[in-house]
Amino acid sequence: MRELSAALAVSPLEAISVCSARAPAIAAEQSARLGAKVGRTALRVRNPANAPAPWQREALEDFARQLEAGADAAGLEYALEVVVDGATERRWMKPIMTAPLCLTCHGDALDPELAAVIAERYPADRATGFTPGELRGAFYVVWHETVRE
Repeated sequence: MRELSAALAVSPLEAISVCSARAPAIAAEQSARLGAKVGRTALRVRNPANAPAPWQREALEDFARQLEAGADAAGLEYALEVVVDGATERRWMKPIMTAPLCLTCHGDALDPELAAVIAERYPADRATGFTPGELRGAFYVVWHETVRE
């Protein structure tokens, strides 16, 4: 978040570079550190490569229902252990809430130059129109472990 804040202080266009380049690098670094798959997803993604898997969609929809019912986002998380192809898969997700900082690129009143760059880089973008405190997406971690008999 510090890198993003610093980039936004330069310009919103700089922030796009941070999100498009640094976010995947951070996910790769954390994946290597944890020996897991780390990433982010959402119901309304900017990059289709980040579209949710079915289990992630279910978790995101459940987060949305709980938040609508008044739950505190800080207390929400999703955790499940399943066996997939003979291996235990541990799945975890935590909601990402829209902060005021996010609205520069994910709100409903984007700077025209910024909107043009986003449209060029992400023609299938669905990640705008958010308001502060709204569910933006979720971070996820998936660990794999061979099942021992």
